[in-house]
Amino acid sequence: MGIDSKEYSQRREKLMQKIGQGTAIFRSAPTSVMHNDVEYIFRQDSDFFYLTGFNEPEAVAVFAPHHEEHRFILFVQPKDHEKETWTGYRCGVEGAKEKYGADVAYPITELNEKLPEYLTKADRIYYHLGRDKHFNEVILSHWQGLIRTYQKRGSGPVAIEDTSPILHPMRQVKSEAELMMLRKAMDISAAAHNRAREFVKVGHYEYQIQAEIEHTFKLNGGIGPAYPSIVASGDNACILHYIENDRQIQENDLLLIDAGCSYSYYNGDITRTFPVNGKFTGEQKAIYELVLEAQLKAIEEVKPGNPYNEFHDIAVCVLVQGLIDLGLLKGDLEEIIKEEKYKPFYMHRTGHWLGLDVHDVGVYKKDEETWYPLQPGHVLTVEPGIYIGKDIKPAEGQPEIPERWRGIGIRIEDDILVTKTGHEVLTAAVPKAIDEII
Repeated sequence: MGIDSKEYSQRREKLMQKIGQGTAIFRSAPTSVMHNDVEYIFRQDSDFFYLTGFNEPEAVAVFAPHHEEHRFILFVQPKDHEKETWTGYRCGVEGAKEKYGADVAYPITELNEKLPEYLTKADRIYYHLGRDKHFNEVILSHWQGLIRTYQKRGSGPVAIEDTSPILHPMRQVKSEAELMMLRKAMDISAAAHNRAREFVKVGHYEYQIQAEIEHTFKLNGGIGPAYPSIVASGDNACILHYIENDRQIQENDLLLIDAGCSYSYYNGDITRTFPVNGKFTGEQKAIYELVLEAQLKAIEEVKPGNPYNEFHDIAVCVLVQGLIDLGLLKGDLEEIIKEEKYKPFYMHRTGHWLGLDVHDVGVYKKDEETWYPLQPGHVLTVEPGIYIGKDIKPAEGQPEIPERWRGIGIRIEDDILVTKTGHEVLTAAVPKAIDEII
């Protein structure tokens, strides 16, 4: 299972059609030091990986559709027996051509020498500034040198343009092969959530549940967590990105688990909340039912042609009306939403794109007033929540929150594929109906 060389080639061809007489440059992710001389596990830059499938650091991919011989060029680390003994096998220069389809490949040390050959006839350079300060300076130096000599040649790149608006719409619509990767990541994620729900007991520590989840990821062929696993009991569930996972679970606690598996760099992202002892308190149940209703109503709005914000707006309406009905908010529904007086309870958006990155690339708005329409092949999350922290401060003019409601944090999240006729819930294997989780 994976993306085959033909699809990588098709992606490159599509990119080169879009850049015309330009030259596009992509840099691999850098390595990152954990401590002293020990590095974190390498994770490739998603744009670089999407176009090449190449999974080593210290590499640069160049796309020059105007070049007579070399349209796809890779600069890579050369084979080195001694270094490979310590840090692992390298593909090498020849392997970059044979395995990854480069028209030509060079040692990374020859980048400054060879790169001008692919820039002098380009009308612009396509490169995303900002990720790597040192490499930004390399590209800018080459461009400035060509600008200085432009008058003598009468050709060369006159501008640097960001690659994101060209490449990211391609990444936003998933191919069938990508959907296979995503389904696998989500299936493993679902298995981990179901294992955690079966395993957990009052008295366990949050990290014990985290261990079961991440063991399931690796046991089923995942790379590991797609992001730091959130295992939040009690009031910890009101911290959106809680990752300490060190509290002992108490009687009557809810447990919020936000965890997803990364499989071949494609990611799952699931959240479930449930009572550890199998019994909701009255207040917990009321909030859970409200969040679940908001999520189900929001998912109904995920369909081709609907603007991206539609499902968020529906979720907010359901949540705010429910909080009014429970006496936790007061006033007119539309005014509360307009003035954002619900924000102490619900402070985040209802979803995000999902793919090679957990918060995947892709625009949400066409302009300041117009939201991007959903289309088949989009994958996104739908994840409303309500968070009533112990120290919650209601908006001005809103009622104080009685103690019995404080400490309740609930979020429910699924991963949704936009289809030609509507949507598919890719993470439906994890129960969320009340009669299925107690």
